[in-house]
Amino acid sequence: MSEEPGRSESITGRPQSPLLIVLSGPSGVGKDAVLTRLKESDHSLSYITTLTTRPQRPKEIDGVDYHFVSEDEFQEMRESNALLEFANVYGNWYGVPRAPVQESLDRGEDVIIKIDVQGARTIKAIAPRAVFICLVAPSLDELGNRLRQRLTESPGQLELRLKTAEEEMAEITLFDYVVVNGEGEIDKAVSTIEAIITAEKCCVTPRRITLS
Repeated sequence: MSEEPGRSESITGRPQSPLLIVLSGPSGVGKDAVLTRLKESDHSLSYITTLTTRPQRPKEIDGVDYHFVSEDEFQEMRESNALLEFANVYGNWYGVPRAPVQESLDRGEDVIIKIDVQGARTIKAIAPRAVFICLVAPSLDELGNRLRQRLTESPGQLELRLKTAEEEMAEITLFDYVVVNGEGEIDKAVSTIEAIITAEKCCVTPRRITLS
């Protein structure tokens, strides 16, 4: 019996399908830090780097944290359907490149993408069988403290981000899983995400990912 490209057969005789994992959550919950630590784990994942038109922050590395592009470059990719999803967030454009996601899935690799809640909603319509994980802070007060500590937002921007976070939490049913990233507990959050991936790999009925 021949196997489908990009899939290996498990001991049950069912093909192992690659996962598309969507890591989302409000601004300031620690998505970047969790991804960095996840890369150090034993899970072999294909990490897709998001494009953005926002200015590069200190210590950020182009091509690692984000692909920093001009507005013209971004709009060109948008018009050529080269983006799987895109959104304007706090006045800047963010988008997930389509080609590396599809290519990784075709190779049978599990893919993880980091996007905001608005982007997760878009991916849900495109690939409803993806695994949606929402990373959250223990409370809005804790989230506010983290945003203040990073010193990248004005008081007005901070207020807007907290208001948006509250609205995003009202959409929690969009997700399959919620992971709390407590202060100083990043390893616990990463371990929970690893457990989710392991559990998904044990499902009797595998998820079939197709990108519309």
